[in-house]
Amino acid sequence: MALARLERAPSGSGPFGSPVPARCRDRPCAVGVDEAGRGPVLGPMVYAICYCPLEELEALEALGVADSKALSEAERERRFALLEGAGDVVGWALHVLPPQHISACMQRRAKYNLNELSHDTAMGLVQFALDSGVQVAELLVDTVGPAEPYAAKLRLRFPGLGVTVCPRADSSFPVVSAASICAKVARDHALKHWVFEEDLGTIDRDYGSGYPNDPKTKEWLRRSLEPVFGFPRLVRFSWATARELLRGGGVPVTWADEDPEGDPTAPPSLLSYFARSPPQGPPRRPPHRFFQERRLRPLDEL
Repeated sequence: MALARLERAPSGSGPFGSPVPARCRDRPCAVGVDEAGRGPVLGPMVYAICYCPLEELEALEALGVADSKALSEAERERRFALLEGAGDVVGWALHVLPPQHISACMQRRAKYNLNELSHDTAMGLVQFALDSGVQVAELLVDTVGPAEPYAAKLRLRFPGLGVTVCPRADSSFPVVSAASICAKVARDHALKHWVFEEDLGTIDRDYGSGYPNDPKTKEWLRRSLEPVFGFPRLVRFSWATARELLRGGGVPVTWADEDPEGDPTAPPSLLSYFARSPPQGPPRRPPHRFFQERRLRPLDEL
């Protein structure tokens, strides 16, 4: 049932997860946080939390949870099913970040890098657990970036909670290992069942691991590049691998308002139509027909 829910979850969906166990509503709980898909050029990044009462951490460990990277795909799915079977004491939640959203965030004019996006998504999931009634007492987090500043950010956002942030938390704390499994299984299903909005019967799914250093992934990117419209939405267009292929195989674009430096015959920049008139000198040429038809005037003439 849980795996079917993952397949139906839309890429880019906000937090969603399992029902909150009754015991997690009245007992202090540990919450583990981890992600899958931070580095690939293809597919979403998935953040996950897993939680259970502090007194049940040994029972969680007995399920055989481990760092998802150390498990085969079949083993991850088997352990995810075990987590679902322990729904009377264990809960989980996910946030799926689609490739286009990741790239758009990283290319904002105001700096917003992948670390900040990761931190905000993780904190959003913790808040989702609190809002859902989970009695969160401890946060155990696999670090993104330097551990101490991240821990300080979490303590500021969630005062009163115990916070532990450290590298390799997914191999040190069972509740983080469980979150790692949830995130990786969800990402695997997102890739396997990805719906190509651009598909006209020509897009294949033989794209390998999705990591930039995978030859199969690189070859799939070359095959899937459309010179005018670029890549399918599965691709993180801000990644260097994708940018280089676009530069080499895409159609160059020249914007109409570009003003080539050193060319006295070049038309004025679009911004020049909104500039104030110089106090002295020859009058400026009449505005373009576009502005005249719409009766647009520079602000200093109103």
